[in-house]
Amino acid sequence: MTFLGHVIRFIVAALVLMLVGFIVPQFSVGGFWSAFFLALVIAALGWVIEGIFGKRVTPFGRGIVGFIASAAVIWIAQFIVGGVSVTLLGAILAALVIGIIDLFIPVSTPYEAGRRDRN
Repeated sequence: MTFLGHVIRFIVAALVLMLVGFIVPQFSVGGFWSAFFLALVIAALGWVIEGIFGKRVTPFGRGIVGFIASAAVIWIAQFIVGGVSVTLLGAILAALVIGIIDLFIPVSTPYEAGRRDRN
């Protein structure tokens, strides 16, 4: 994936996070830049978790473990990015909404994108 492809991917992720902040109670994002940095932090945390534990225990993995990991990553990311406020219930609901949106706008994981670039 090119640099421009990554930038577009994070802009789309930021817009999705802003939409989720509008839909989900107890999940708020201060603005576009907070959402953009939140998308970067979520991707970085997801990449670290996927590298350590493997594909099944990632925010991008399918199933209940991936769902719980996604909610945990969203909840932890609020402590890194300013302008973001998430409760535990808000993180769970946000993970659910993001999972539903991902069904319609699928993206590859950062780990998979990095592996494809090496081949």
